[in-house]
Amino acid sequence: MMRSIPRRLAVLALAATAVSTPAFADHHGAKPNIVGVAAGNADFSTLVTAVKAAGLVDTLSGAGPFTVFAPTNAAFGKLPAGTVETLVKPENKATLTKILTCHVVAGKVVAKDLLAAITANGGAYTIKTVGGCQFKAAVEGGKVVITDEKGGKSTVAATDVEASNGVIHVIDSVLMPR
Repeated sequence: MMRSIPRRLAVLALAATAVSTPAFADHHGAKPNIVGVAAGNADFSTLVTAVKAAGLVDTLSGAGPFTVFAPTNAAFGKLPAGTVETLVKPENKATLTKILTCHVVAGKVVAKDLLAAITANGGAYTIKTVGGCQFKAAVEGGKVVITDEKGGKSTVAATDVEASNGVIHVIDSVLMPR
């Protein structure tokens, strides 16, 4: 029994180091870029796969700044069966690239700035994306909701996830271009 106490302390010390290491790295400016943040979160594995298939890793790892409205795996799961598997095929790269770049805004737009723009524009703000899409952002039921070009709605589930080259806002549906 005496041997198990030092072993437990060692395990706890190792666990504490593992938990504190990301905060320590961030404190010293080693914050990952947008792709790194997404790749480090299991809820974005489908998004990361799609970004790789579209050849957008280098772009979204660039200097930016970018604002990414990032769909979760559950958001991709709302698409009709087989859609993601079809989109990541090489022959569908242009379509996938269009969809993904319609989730990206040039510049860093934090939540308070988006809310201010919605308010300043009479309750609805047009988001212009690097993919050429124009989505409408509004507050519905106390939450920011984005309406895509096909009329689909996505709720912003989390905001201001910081990256070295911008910010990520988590959304619950994939935004679709016309």
